[in-house]
Amino acid sequence: QSTWGQQFFNSSIKMWTALPLIILLTWGVIPVPARLLPSSYFHRNHNFKRLPTPVADDVGSKLILTPYIEDGNIEEARNLSAVRGGPFPDDIPSYSGFFTVNAQYNSNLFFWFFPAEHGYETAPLLVWLQGGPGSTSLYGLFTELGPFFVAFDEASLNKNPYSWHKNHSIIFIDNPVGTGFSFTNSTQGYATDQVQVGAELYSAIVQFLRLFPELQKNPFFITGESYAGKYVPALAYTIHHNNPTAELKVNLHGIAVGNGFTDPINILDYSHFVYQLGLVDTNAYNDMKHVEEAGKKAIQEERLVDAFLSWNTDLDLFYDKSDYSNIYNLLYEVEPEVGGDLYNFVERPEVRLALHVGDQAFSGGGTVYQLMVPDFMNTVRPWLEEIIENYRVLYYSGQMDIIVAYPLSVGLYNTLEFKAAEEYRNAERVPWYVDGGLAGYMKSGGNFTEVLVRNAGHMVPTDQPVWALDLITRFTSDNLLPSRK
Repeated sequence: QSTWGQQFFNSSIKMWTALPLIILLTWGVIPVPARLLPSSYFHRNHNFKRLPTPVADDVGSKLILTPYIEDGNIEEARNLSAVRGGPFPDDIPSYSGFFTVNAQYNSNLFFWFFPAEHGYETAPLLVWLQGGPGSTSLYGLFTELGPFFVAFDEASLNKNPYSWHKNHSIIFIDNPVGTGFSFTNSTQGYATDQVQVGAELYSAIVQFLRLFPELQKNPFFITGESYAGKYVPALAYTIHHNNPTAELKVNLHGIAVGNGFTDPINILDYSHFVYQLGLVDTNAYNDMKHVEEAGKKAIQEERLVDAFLSWNTDLDLFYDKSDYSNIYNLLYEVEPEVGGDLYNFVERPEVRLALHVGDQAFSGGGTVYQLMVPDFMNTVRPWLEEIIENYRVLYYSGQMDIIVAYPLSVGLYNTLEFKAAEEYRNAERVPWYVDGGLAGYMKSGGNFTEVLVRNAGHMVPTDQPVWALDLITRFTSDNLLPSRK
């Protein structure tokens, strides 16, 4: 059965200019112009894809862990959440289930946890958040930094030799509610801004640490990429302000963001970048620049929906004028596949049974995306600046990315206000080597470090897995001083 989002997706992409953006407060639904849904520029290769829900008899039932945690039945909850059977290898233990983060609307976040392969007792604990908004974190798990990839037969797995779980424990969370396996019983249960995102993620992390109390003292880092450039600071900011009075204090040490869409006004400057690449001529440059100036003015005047429309129009102009469809890695006109379709894989009954998700529909995030439109072009810059003053912060960018291009991100870095901001701006940019090869460049000031990763696009761990593992390991071990050739 076709969903509302699919109906828009299947409609003519040329109709969008005639369609107004309507906000229906009663239902909390924001129909956006048809062209905006299929573009969904942060949803690489999976634009709001929805698949049928399998027969419930084949897949078990959803495991909601919150009641067990609240009743103190921790051992039972852990035993129930263990992932067993299916295609999952016995030598890679993991745990999965749901945490209720809003009881009023029965809103639940799905998590999948992998203990560190080495040094579990002291290894840093990471949470990984995908962007979107509305992209499942299983994308990062299965195509970037998790223990395995989906094989091309879409029924088995291939191990990832450069998984971050080699020396870190990792929690993958489908965030916000309505993304992937995460669900709510009400449209009012969906997040509409980063305050709500941060609060619900915080609830999930506290519940996780109660489920795994031995990890409460391990250094905790929040990581993610793309639109998670908002989620990551939102969670860190929430932890920072809750910790002083919280019974359970989260041992936050820092955040790491890849190609982060943190401050949209600086990202809305594609014209210069793609013109310098030779992908558009001066006429297209001028057209894009005009749209960008209107979008920036809209942000400054807090007309954020207008700014969102300008952002989409800008990227549409680039595509129409260049006929270049891959905005995630300018080296490839078509992205190379790294494995089978994760959507088909997670619909397999034996996978659903092992992951304790039952017949819960796996969402491509269309509703999440729609409801985030009014907040899409908002900034979390003030939160980031406060985080930098108190914790270690790493921002890294793939050199070949267009959608959150490195020079545009530097526009944010150079205007951040924190105690060591001048130190950062005056710092020498130094080369970073891995095994004798030039991996990229680093620049630091105080708690803040930014890194350019060579020959990588929007998804750095996919394109440069060895370098990405080296980088996150250096960061979490507080050893970012780059090695020389």
